[in-house]
Amino acid sequence: MFTRIVASAVFAGAGAGLIAALLQLVFVQPVLLHAELYESGQLVHFGADPVSAIQDLGDFELMRNALSVLFTMLTYTGYALVIVALMSIASDRDAVIDGRTGLLWGLAGFVAAHLAPAFSLPPEVPGVASAEVDIRQVWWFATVAAAAVAMWLIGFGKSWSAWGAAAVLLVAPHLIGAPEPLEFSGPVPPEIAALFAARALGVGLFAWAILGSFCGFFWTRNGMSKD
Repeated sequence: MFTRIVASAVFAGAGAGLIAALLQLVFVQPVLLHAELYESGQLVHFGADPVSAIQDLGDFELMRNALSVLFTMLTYTGYALVIVALMSIASDRDAVIDGRTGLLWGLAGFVAAHLAPAFSLPPEVPGVASAEVDIRQVWWFATVAAAAVAMWLIGFGKSWSAWGAAAVLLVAPHLIGAPEPLEFSGPVPPEIAALFAARALGVGLFAWAILGSFCGFFWTRNGMSKD
């Protein structure tokens, strides 16, 4: 059983991670490179042409892209291990696990790992003002953990008290407030920052949906479904 769980997670995570990495290279990285030019002072007004920086891929850029793909695949494999382990627990409670229900698992994972923290601490481009990294990391992990528990309570809770607790867990981190800088400043135009956040969340949504579906599919394919 353990071997099947690991195999399902590896196949699902590697596949979803590869798709996520390719989407990031196409949609997110050009915006990131554009922001880096503003941060370094090479662009001083919005609308300047970043094509040369995006297309000028030397050995360093190629290596960075390759490592980014590998790291993304490993990251999503880790996510898949968590999802498949939780699927195993849910299956013991007679939950139906397949590719279609896996999509719901993926959407719940997106809410927990991306949407919930981004509500108060959105993805940031280089060059924008931000609070201390350590403080933001603590808040981010606490928010993700609270949202993950809330997703479980929404999915498997059987009473209004469980659903009410889920609502409290979703809202509490934002009532406390995410760490913010003392003042907002930076050379990157807000339009670039907004586009980066939107695309990062959009790619994350698609990747998590694929990840959940893959986890459910490989769960069934490896004969772990009770149906």
